[in-house]
Amino acid sequence: MKALHTKLWRDLRRLWAQVLTIAVVVAIGVAGFVGMFSVHESLKNSRDSFYRDNRLADVFSHVKRAPVVLRDKLAAIEGVAEVQLSVVMDAQIALPDAQAPVTGRFIGLDLARAQGQQQGLNALTLRSGRWPEQGNTMEAVVNDRFAVARNLQPGDRVNAILNGRLQQIHLVGTAVSPEYVFATRGGAPDDRTFGIWWIDQERMAQAFDMQGAFNQAALRLNSPDWQQTVMDQTDRLLEHYGTRGAVGRDKQISARIVSDELSQLKVMGTVLPSIFLAVSMFILNVVVSRQVATQRSQIAALKALGYDDSAIVWHYLGLAMAITGLGLLTGLLLSRWIGLMVLDMYDDIFRFNQLAYSTTPWLVMVATGVALAAAILGTWGAIRTVVRLKPAVAMQPPSPPSYRKTLIERLGLGRHISVGTLMVVRNFERRPWRSVFTVTGIALAVALQISGAFWLDAIAHIVDIQFRQTQRGDVVVNFQQPVPPSVVQDLQRLPGVIHAEPYRSEAVRVHWRGMAEDGNLLGLLGNTRLLRPVDEQRGPIQIPPQGLAVSWLLAKRLGLQVGDRVELEFRMWHQTRTTVEVVDIVHTLMGKQAFMDFQTMNTLSRDGTGASEATLQVDSRAMPEFWAAIKQAPVITAVFDKAASLSSFQETTSRSMGVFSTILTLFAIAMAVGIVYNAARISLSERAWELASLRVLGMTRAEVSYLLLGQLGTELLLALPIGAAAGWALASVLMHLMSSDNIDFPVVIEPPTYAWAALIVLAAGLVSALLVRRRIDQLDLVAVLKVRE
Repeated sequence: MKALHTKLWRDLRRLWAQVLTIAVVVAIGVAGFVGMFSVHESLKNSRDSFYRDNRLADVFSHVKRAPVVLRDKLAAIEGVAEVQLSVVMDAQIALPDAQAPVTGRFIGLDLARAQGQQQGLNALTLRSGRWPEQGNTMEAVVNDRFAVARNLQPGDRVNAILNGRLQQIHLVGTAVSPEYVFATRGGAPDDRTFGIWWIDQERMAQAFDMQGAFNQAALRLNSPDWQQTVMDQTDRLLEHYGTRGAVGRDKQISARIVSDELSQLKVMGTVLPSIFLAVSMFILNVVVSRQVATQRSQIAALKALGYDDSAIVWHYLGLAMAITGLGLLTGLLLSRWIGLMVLDMYDDIFRFNQLAYSTTPWLVMVATGVALAAAILGTWGAIRTVVRLKPAVAMQPPSPPSYRKTLIERLGLGRHISVGTLMVVRNFERRPWRSVFTVTGIALAVALQISGAFWLDAIAHIVDIQFRQTQRGDVVVNFQQPVPPSVVQDLQRLPGVIHAEPYRSEAVRVHWRGMAEDGNLLGLLGNTRLLRPVDEQRGPIQIPPQGLAVSWLLAKRLGLQVGDRVELEFRMWHQTRTTVEVVDIVHTLMGKQAFMDFQTMNTLSRDGTGASEATLQVDSRAMPEFWAAIKQAPVITAVFDKAASLSSFQETTSRSMGVFSTILTLFAIAMAVGIVYNAARISLSERAWELASLRVLGMTRAEVSYLLLGQLGTELLLALPIGAAAGWALASVLMHLMSSDNIDFPVVIEPPTYAWAALIVLAAGLVSALLVRRRIDQLDLVAVLKVRE
């Protein structure tokens, strides 16, 4: 076998450029698979460890106000292992370096247990400073992401309006919490305008007049099997206290966002690497097919010398496996770079106690198996065809193909085009499948580039819908208690306020045909213009005077149609139930929401005419005076500053999307180069004798290059529109796989994204073509014509 090993080594050296480009394509597929799944496993392990060590609860229930004497009844529910009752309230905070107030979520903390390192459920991990202490000063620890975003340090003092009273808070430390790995009010990252503050639970109860009461219960279960039973019994126990409905850990907003991100990593680690491995199969098939076709006489000689078919098969499989092995090793090294880059991005988004990158052995084994299987499948057909030949037949050159006139010639159009173009057309018709595979491969490179860049278009579309069309006001204020709609008159007296509109937001449960789904109901004025539901296809929707408009996500979960009459259960205040007709389905992007006329909602709920929030349009020139007045308004507990939230959202998403887009752009370039270069090199090796003959007959280098590269250029141009369509299809598949019950990712691809993808792939193809053009110019005409393959 030593002779075959020597031959294999010589073949690899002779084909080094093609070996390298194929190995790069294989490496990218392996790197994408191993890197993304390693990040997935690292995040998952860190999350599970963090949740376990910090004892994240299994069930959460929010209520308006319930007595703490219910603790024993909650603990007595079968399946419940531990109960923690807390007071959780939002309030506005004035920071020294911020003109606008920010929203803080204040949570009561058992100082004795925290200082003794015997915390209960949802335990905090102190990152800096110390735990609060009881005394005359109200001390607090804050989540470290907010502290970093706002440059807060232990020792700083801030003012907050707690239950209508101005309080000074002394920041003594920063911490991370399993309940707020991703701290958000509405699902979007918002570290600059929303922070979590933990203060002494006794001071918390006094500040918000919640002595002997709680508004959040957290339960740990003996087993996950008890979850639904415990949630049902918890709801029954708390239904008279304004419960929003118990939810499992999987629906707790922070844990759900982390889980959704892990699911999306799985999709990215499966779909995209599959494309690269499929392309590598095609290129390997073409290269090995060409190799065995040009070595027919060598194969015949080997058979005549006594080498059996299996030895020859393993020789050529060894060529494919050597190329794949090089790609596999490179991919494993590249996967670490990709994994560390992506993991570093996630470390800025999610805060766990420990986040370390690691690659498990099973990932390496699976990647190795898949890559080698792709190599075997890609080359087996080509190897089997030649190996089956008898030595005497293999010694002879292959029978020349039987050609006939092309379609253009049969239609009489051949005389209207140049000889060179006609030769390109003939080559297309006579080897259609190779052209199809080449066009498909280049199209996939275009699609990959689009799938990496369109995220920014989707984010821009979400921003436009949510921040410009839906929320047209500049500021949203939340009231501590429902207030009369006439509050808008007071709001319009604030400095700079141009217009104000009240609305009501409440947790509801929609019942339909034995199914129930929790959602959020917005009661809006019929002539609202600052906050309005927007259908992605139809635009702004008029609020119906009667009936219920539901979001598409909520309708999909329950199978609702226009005209259905559903039972609407109000979870807070009077907890009334009423039957209402679905009059419209609105294709919103986020959340299981429903919309109703403000007056109709108040009538059906039977609890007054209160407004829970208001949206304001404010003159930008009067913002300093406006914020100063807001800070003095005790009835306002939380503030949403659209400009600040939008800036924070865009900063976070652009950073994360930029990482993915950069990686996929580099991958698309490598893929395009690998396909185009190999197609040109194989075509050159097959037609070298023909091209050399034409040179001798008087054709110039440019004319000869046109014969070879003209076909390649045509394939590139054909691939662009196909790649654009494939990019849209790939983006649609990714969005479908990544969408969840709470967000419907839009497939929005702007023309510049298509244009940039086309330009990038064309540039990669041009570079590859120039490299091959140099080889055409360097053809040794005498040597090529002496030996005809």
